[in-house]
Amino acid sequence: MPETKYGKYILSEMKMPAVEAPWSPPNLGPAGKGKGGRVLYMDSSIVPGASYMECVWVLPRPAGVAPGGPGGRKVGTEPHAHDYDEVIAFFGTDLNDPHDLGAEVELWLGDEKHIITKSSLVFIPAGLKHCPLTFLKVDRPVFHYTTGPGKMYF
Repeated sequence: MPETKYGKYILSEMKMPAVEAPWSPPNLGPAGKGKGGRVLYMDSSIVPGASYMECVWVLPRPAGVAPGGPGGRKVGTEPHAHDYDEVIAFFGTDLNDPHDLGAEVELWLGDEKHIITKSSLVFIPAGLKHCPLTFLKVDRPVFHYTTGPGKMYF
């Protein structure tokens, strides 16, 4: 953005966080050609005083690529809790049926496993252990974001 009084508050290019949370999933680098990944990320290390927010494209796996990581293990965010509330969002991209996620997401809240198949906002109260979060199946691109009033993700 141009150098103006308030232009510093507009972030339109990907800047990586100063420190990754230890439970962050691997390979969540900037979105690349056909690779998905982070689109934008903001916290107080990037914009002083800002709250945490992360926006990610989750894309279908190419044909022939097995789900999961090495050895077929699930890849996703590990269980953790924050000292602030958090919102986790999942949006499908079928404009004729915006509530159809086009994916299947496993999300644990405390000791409960939830399977999400519709566009959803999930409120996580401060202190609630949540995750793993795993995209089990992705048929169409999903726009996924998380946000909370914490100054950093952890």
